[in-house]
Amino acid sequence: MRLLTRFMLCALWCGSAAHAGTAIVIGGALKTDNDAVWQRIVDEAGGAGARIAVFATAAANPERSAGQIVAALNRRGAQAEHIPVAPRLAGVDLKANLNDPTLLAKVASAKAVFFSGGAQELIVDTLQPGGKPTAMLKAIRQVFDGGGVVAGTSAGAAIMSRMMFRDAQDNMQILKGQWRERREYDRGLGLVGPDLFIDQHFLKRGRIGRMLPAMRAFNYKLGIGVEENSAIVVKGSDVEVIGARGALLVDLSEATSDPKLAAFNLRGALLSYLDRGDRHDLRTGITTPAPHKLREAKIDPAASDYKPYLQSDGYFLDILGDSTITTAMAQLLDSPLPEVRGLAYRAKPRPGDSAPDLGFEFRLYKGPGLVGWFSGALGGEDYTVLKARLDVIPVRMAQPLFTPLVAH
Repeated sequence: MRLLTRFMLCALWCGSAAHAGTAIVIGGALKTDNDAVWQRIVDEAGGAGARIAVFATAAANPERSAGQIVAALNRRGAQAEHIPVAPRLAGVDLKANLNDPTLLAKVASAKAVFFSGGAQELIVDTLQPGGKPTAMLKAIRQVFDGGGVVAGTSAGAAIMSRMMFRDAQDNMQILKGQWRERREYDRGLGLVGPDLFIDQHFLKRGRIGRMLPAMRAFNYKLGIGVEENSAIVVKGSDVEVIGARGALLVDLSEATSDPKLAAFNLRGALLSYLDRGDRHDLRTGITTPAPHKLREAKIDPAASDYKPYLQSDGYFLDILGDSTITTAMAQLLDSPLPEVRGLAYRAKPRPGDSAPDLGFEFRLYKGPGLVGWFSGALGGEDYTVLKARLDVIPVRMAQPLFTPLVAH
């Protein structure tokens, strides 16, 4: 069964990504001094003198946002130019610019396209209104299909997959199934192919809580959540992690759900945390850790010489907290515990919540294939964790969760 699943994934990737260009998916909050990401964009576009078309379509202040991006790229040797296609750009005829032959020619002849952060719905509503591509979107795709680069940060990352979150800030709302088409989710531009789901600001905002139900609803087997100030470089089936931190790979190819439960549930998901410098092949499922990680001993809980380093009680009261999911994965890998659990819940019900007492227990547990690496070579406590197993179990929470002790 596993060989069949991997063969099916290979067939999908071999067919859908063979002629695509390079997608650089940035998790948001990209700092101007992050040379690993900014320089990589320029280098992938051809190096010094590379022409890059900058779209601040999603930005609240497009002129300012575009100016910052152009300056950051040009400091690394590019010839970047703002393409004035943004609904919030004052004094611009948006419809005319979307069809302007001069602007279309500039985009089509560029070696890379960069999308700013902001509101991703503005990108799809502007470039793909009603699901129909504009002439400008066709020019952007021409760059990508011709072997060029499409990069995007935050909102510019969200649009990369076939389906995307449109405006879904509340992870618990999505876990509870309270989301709607063209409100919380929408069609993306599909630049990374039809079979990979993308999310951003991932660890900082605990977005594992919204990715899992979205992947099940949209029939994705693979998803990648990219952390802030970090990026993945996607070339065909090859994924490389660069920047400050990493990305979480979610594999649902063997996951199941119980349809008798009247809430989202999941069993047998596989989570892998890919750190900066790590590479992963979506076709084969093989991960190659960064060279500095490979200089360290592999952590293998199934090995006879396994000596766990961490100690933990194995329970997290807010599994959707900042980077909590990866902290839990590291503790599972490098502690003697067979499993680590955590809760996702709302301590205080919100107006309009139809299931105020619904929560979810996340159970991470050891199984075949769980391995990892640790290194402090880059100044942090950096783990790579492969194939941690995950179940998500709906639970009923007490309301209120606790009450004060009363003096007698």
